[in-house]
Amino acid sequence: MSALARYFHRRGDSVSGYDRTPSPLTAELEAEGIAIHYDDRPDLLPDSIDMVVYTPAVPEELGELQALRKRGVAIEKRSQVLGELTKGKRCIAVAGSHGKTTTSTLIAHLLAKAPCGCSAFLGGISKNLDSNILVDNDSEYVVVEADEYDRSFLQLHPFYTVITATDADHLDIYGDHHTLLEAYAKFANQTDPEGLVLLKENIFLEDDGDTFGESHHHEGCHHHEGHHHEGHDHPGAYDFIAAPHATYTARGIEADYYAINIRTYNGNIFFDMRTPDGVLYDLELDGAPLVNVENAVAASAIALRCGLDQYQLRTGLKTFAGVRRRFDYRIREKDLVYIDDYAHHPQEIERTIESVRMLYPGKRVVGVFQPHLYTRTRDFADEFARVLAALDEVVMMPIYPAREKPIAGVTSSMVLRKIDSMSKYLCTADQVLELVPALCPDVVLTLGAGDIDRLVPRLEATLRENML
Repeated sequence: MSALARYFHRRGDSVSGYDRTPSPLTAELEAEGIAIHYDDRPDLLPDSIDMVVYTPAVPEELGELQALRKRGVAIEKRSQVLGELTKGKRCIAVAGSHGKTTTSTLIAHLLAKAPCGCSAFLGGISKNLDSNILVDNDSEYVVVEADEYDRSFLQLHPFYTVITATDADHLDIYGDHHTLLEAYAKFANQTDPEGLVLLKENIFLEDDGDTFGESHHHEGCHHHEGHHHEGHDHPGAYDFIAAPHATYTARGIEADYYAINIRTYNGNIFFDMRTPDGVLYDLELDGAPLVNVENAVAASAIALRCGLDQYQLRTGLKTFAGVRRRFDYRIREKDLVYIDDYAHHPQEIERTIESVRMLYPGKRVVGVFQPHLYTRTRDFADEFARVLAALDEVVMMPIYPAREKPIAGVTSSMVLRKIDSMSKYLCTADQVLELVPALCPDVVLTLGAGDIDRLVPRLEATLRENML
């Protein structure tokens, strides 16, 4: 939402808005001249409004939304507006249950450094841009993060489509995994036939291991990019996608684009990448988590299609500073490392901890986790307990409810009880500031998608004081 607010503001429109709680991001928007209020008060709405943009996270019963509906103002979802802004452009849309923010931000960084340029609407703050928006009116490319929540991404008609993951999530909207996969397939089929659908390998597998869509082969619409390996994927596995398509992965050698020879040196990751046109050797990512290799393979595949040469690609990858709150280094000293990460799904948390263990072998890792949503905590309690057990010390904060009402018996303590370890604590934000330095960590990790981001600068300051 903030990227759109910035876009219209820079275009010279008068922009104002409502948010439930102030945050570092809303403070930035206010400093840029965008008026924001935090109470649901219809009397604060401006008299003349041309357009209202809202996100599906806003409850329908919000007083301001109802007042605007009564007024008959044009009200559009964020995704509809993105769909309109990308019309007539070569839209590069990145979708997926995780990985989409880093992948789309990296694509934007790579293209912005090359002659083709791009505009971008991102779901996180690029540390290179210090913003979530990039406007280049001379470029034909626009990079957007496509959100599967509420089927929003079906508003887009991309030239290049990337799908990074299709884990079961947002089942409150979709009901089951198969229905979610149907929506991703429909999204992929909205890709321009001149373009490309780039898929993470095996993402269209059903929970029972069958390939989605095998029952309804479409005759004569299977174009596969690149070379066929022996036993490539499943022959015809993606027949339900009409546009040309290719696959990528960081683990395995059966995709069209894949990483090999991944290694770390001094906290940086090096890898080689095989493409249908040959191998690129010694690509480097600075201070990145392991999962960024996969994101980098996807972003590089698209950048090469947009005409980048290998030197532009190398420089772009090496200079990518990442996304705020995505494996975000807050302290990187010899005696202490502090990384903040948005991971809030068990799989994401597992990958983040795995990356820390790979980059900092043998170090004592203290993790602070704030669960996001009562339903997600209830549905994944056992998985959360399993992945958090890989930390040396587990510190949990109370659940961040976001749009939800409490569910009886669903608490952070419920997850903590399942963790097979004596080194675990339940804390408020203020208690975290006292406890974490006392645990003498080598590496500190904050995890979660709630308001834990407010704690991050305070924890960083406390840890720096203790280092002196």
